[in-house]
Amino acid sequence: MQLYKNQTIKVYNSLSGKKEEFKPINDGHIGMYVCGPTVYSNVHLGNCRTFMSFDMIFRYFKHLGYKVRYVRNITDAGHLVDDADEGEDKIAKKARLEQIEPMEVVQRYTVDFHNTLQKFNFLPPSIEPTATGHIIEQIEIIKEIIEKGLAYEVNGSVYFDVVEFNKTNNYGILSGRKLEDMIANTRELSAQSDKKNPQDFALWKKAEPEHIMRWPSPWGDGFPGWHLECTAMSTKYLGETFDIHGGGMDLKFPHHECEIAQAQASNGAAPVNYWLHANMLTLNGKKMSKSTDNNIYPNEIFSGDNKILSKAFSASAVRFFMMQAHYTSILDLSNDALLASEKGYLKLMEAISSLKTIETGSKTEFGVAAWQQKCYDAMNDDFNSPILIAHLFEAVKHINLIKDDKETITKEDKELLENTLNTFVFDILGLTGVNEDANGNSEKLEEVVNLLIQLRNDARSNKDFALSDQIRDQLLAMGIQLKDGKDGTTFSLS
Repeated sequence: MQLYKNQTIKVYNSLSGKKEEFKPINDGHIGMYVCGPTVYSNVHLGNCRTFMSFDMIFRYFKHLGYKVRYVRNITDAGHLVDDADEGEDKIAKKARLEQIEPMEVVQRYTVDFHNTLQKFNFLPPSIEPTATGHIIEQIEIIKEIIEKGLAYEVNGSVYFDVVEFNKTNNYGILSGRKLEDMIANTRELSAQSDKKNPQDFALWKKAEPEHIMRWPSPWGDGFPGWHLECTAMSTKYLGETFDIHGGGMDLKFPHHECEIAQAQASNGAAPVNYWLHANMLTLNGKKMSKSTDNNIYPNEIFSGDNKILSKAFSASAVRFFMMQAHYTSILDLSNDALLASEKGYLKLMEAISSLKTIETGSKTEFGVAAWQQKCYDAMNDDFNSPILIAHLFEAVKHINLIKDDKETITKEDKELLENTLNTFVFDILGLTGVNEDANGNSEKLEEVVNLLIQLRNDARSNKDFALSDQIRDQLLAMGIQLKDGKDGTTFSLS
């Protein structure tokens, strides 16, 4: 279904600094590129939040009926320590420290990345290209930029000439920085530097004898600059100009600024119509940092094996926590915040589950169709997941009133409500049910609890109320709440 024809989406475009109506280049089709991970360590939670935001956006576009080509790259070469133009490659450094091949590092942490995202219920991108798989394309772009006089070669390295580029273009168009201010606030180049200007950045770096990761080029053995791979891969798979480029806020400058400059220099066209940036995740009010030990990995949250949180949390509860903040807002992770989110997530799941058994009536006292459009309106407003979640809990309130016989709902409206909840909760927000854990323990849990419910019912029939209360209270202490109703006893996780 082409639902997008009836929905108008507005997105916050970092390029203009305001919300704009989203209009794809080709009707019904969207090209979206998101900067992926540099695979030299386990993926951290801040990265997961960025990728989760774009997973949600990808899901919404697909739901609306767009044909989406979603490209998210893997950086497996060229990313130097401290994002600099000099120094050691992050992956090569890890390989040297662990005394293994660089591609072993890449394989190990690419697998970890995929496994972690799978636990969070991510959809895979349409294409997941690697930097090392596109060396030829990167070399060709460098040749084009040199031919146009916007790059220069020195001692086997090639640099982009920012000052020359800025004479006819605007270096700083995305970040709002002015080149003259950057120059004024920069120290002079050292005598050892090959650059003409401090703002110039590497397109190709000469490989020193000890550098393991190297490829032949017209300028000698070397490796591509970090910024170049995204220009090569995005334009190869999405065209010289495409719809959306996403990434973390920290990539806006210099990475994305350099991407724009490279693409304009080689193709003569602005590469992207809409730039979307996801904001950072903090931990207990401070920036996440390994050096200060203010850091936590996803698997440490799932297992509870950490010094920060009071208990383990499921991947879906963590995903719900992430979705409760707008993707452009800073989000702070804490034990209290996760506990509150888990409570809300379980309440939402319980309402969706109980909706299946609700009896219908002759009239509806809840405007389901109008409520459904409010859910779409929230997502159409720059993918406003917190507002969407507020609308979802409006539905939860009415479901509970219907359960308590204080409201009624028709069969048709119940079906619309159930379908809409399933669409927004599971298909768009990407949540999974409480019992759909990665270990496949849902059926076992249900069987065990139902057995205990039967034992409790037997105890009550035999007037053994002490045993009946003991089963109920001990289950409650484990986070399993029994509810006695006219149709029997049900349970929920709390």
